[in-house]
Amino acid sequence: MENFSLILAIVVITALAFDFTNGFHDTANAMATTISTGALKPKVAVAMSAVLNLVGAFLSVEVANTISKGLVDETGIRPEVIFAALVGAILWNLLTWLVGLPSSSSHALMGGLIGATIASAGVGAVHGDVLVTKVLIPAIAAPLVAGLAALLATKLMYSMGKKAGGSKSSEKGYRAGQIASAGLVSLAHGTNDAQKTMGIITLALVAGGTLAPDSDPPMWVILSAGVAIALGTYLGGWRIIRTMGKGLTDLQPQQGFAAQTSAATVILASSHLGFSLSTTHSVSGAVMGAGLGRKGGVVRWSTATRMFVAWGLTLPAAALVAALAEWVTGFGSWGTAVVAVFLVGSSAAIWKVSRREVVDHTNVNETEEPAGVVTTAMAAVTPPPAGPATEEFAATIPAPSGEPTPSARV
Repeated sequence: MENFSLILAIVVITALAFDFTNGFHDTANAMATTISTGALKPKVAVAMSAVLNLVGAFLSVEVANTISKGLVDETGIRPEVIFAALVGAILWNLLTWLVGLPSSSSHALMGGLIGATIASAGVGAVHGDVLVTKVLIPAIAAPLVAGLAALLATKLMYSMGKKAGGSKSSEKGYRAGQIASAGLVSLAHGTNDAQKTMGIITLALVAGGTLAPDSDPPMWVILSAGVAIALGTYLGGWRIIRTMGKGLTDLQPQQGFAAQTSAATVILASSHLGFSLSTTHSVSGAVMGAGLGRKGGVVRWSTATRMFVAWGLTLPAAALVAALAEWVTGFGSWGTAVVAVFLVGSSAAIWKVSRREVVDHTNVNETEEPAGVVTTAMAAVTPPPAGPATEEFAATIPAPSGEPTPSARV
């Protein structure tokens, strides 16, 4: 590979690091509902999702071409610009993962690329028509379309279930369907999201003079992007899985099947059309639609509101960080080194903070303290009733280990 400089190698490694964070950040999109309803065990679910993400990376390059050829003017873009864009995207991914919010990795990448490009070449280097038609409009339309489809599908599922009598065999069928639809979402995620990293690496190779303008992603780029997102998916973004599976609403197998099928359909259709769609927006909208589709179902709007705020901040926040990073890299090699050290240090700090409250496959479905803990705490502070029943009441409270209950004392 001619002209493969040190800065280009740094950009490629950073892009694959972003792809890795994209994988564990977005695992919830495919597997949160499957895990929360018990259709699959957590570790099995993320392993299945990882394999299908890898397969999906090889199915299309349309979204990659949208990023590498359409969003910004690839002539005049330096590799340092793309490095700065990735810094903004990675830090936003890690911050939202830390607080368990399912924001869009896609829009973090888009925001970073836009901010760094504007800082380097001005507003004119961003193709506004592509931004509006293939990024912003799908961002608004995707959750609405997926949500409406999931709501109607959920109502249909329960209507069919009433006619069938709601047997155990039908519930097993919905669980099996949920596993299949989760696999479809994983495949769609690899088809859509892995391509974004392919596109950004291809753009860097063009900027560095290694590839000719308007080139498609080379095979090694496709393979490395697929492997990186698969590894990140297998790691499992358990904090976001908890929010998506339990924080937004409580789902039954019928709802999980409806949500995932609706989201997968929207994602695959957008990939075919080359829309840089947010899988997070699609799946979140579908989960909320499924929650509203069941009679008595609820959506926890406090969680949803936090999520909407994060969605609105994603593009500008990533753009601002990327623009600052691009400004620093403009000072030369030492500026690029400073940005790289800042990225590594910030990432390590976020990871260290996350260890204070570990969420993993063992507690991903827990939303509150176990009932026994609450009951014991209440018993400890509740005074016994007055009168002859006092001793009988005291006998119902377990004594500390090694001591007999009051009724056993002589």
